[in-house]
Amino acid sequence: MPDIFSSSILNGTLTISGFLYCTLASLVLGLGIAGLYMVKNTYSKGFVVTLALLPAIVQCVVILLVNGNVGTGVAVAGAFSLVRFRSVPGNARDIVSIFFAMAVGLATGMGYLFYALLFLVIIGVVNVALLCSRFGDGKANVRTLKITVPENLDYEGLFDDLLQQYATSYTLEKVRTTNMGSLFELSYTVRLKGDMPPKAFLDALRCRNGNLNIAVSRPHTVKEEL
Repeated sequence: MPDIFSSSILNGTLTISGFLYCTLASLVLGLGIAGLYMVKNTYSKGFVVTLALLPAIVQCVVILLVNGNVGTGVAVAGAFSLVRFRSVPGNARDIVSIFFAMAVGLATGMGYLFYALLFLVIIGVVNVALLCSRFGDGKANVRTLKITVPENLDYEGLFDDLLQQYATSYTLEKVRTTNMGSLFELSYTVRLKGDMPPKAFLDALRCRNGNLNIAVSRPHTVKEEL
């Protein structure tokens, strides 16, 4: 039974037992990474399975089989550089999870099983804590309000008194024409006094815009990028 608390269970030599220990540890830790990725997130089964297997793949192919051989390392690096991914780029959390799995695979491939486990625990606890907290949340009660008005209606300042009554702040972000130029669509960013606009607010807006379309939604979030 190897001592996983030592610097490395491989000690510079690749053996069948060391290979099996590292592979098993990589699979177990990969399952842990996949489980962390599923916390408060939408996901596909294929991506979760990939995260579970990625540490073992990195550990077995890139680290254990290279095993200090410079020529083999250069050949493997060249082979991986030829791979082109044609899928749609993932969001920030997807990319971080992939690097997380690769880092764990690198650690287990070098035989540092205890440190790979410790790294997984530390990052996992911090990850779950941040996801369960309000860290990084958007501003509360901020909504996008879209009001359609006829082209012959002077919209400047038309809704200011209603917005001042039901919102703490508001900004007219955009005005565009719709319906072949016969209508205007006003887009506001408003911070409501409550979580959702009351019916009286919407009814008052309908009386001002001739009962045309009104839409209230959460603000559009820019796609997550690193």
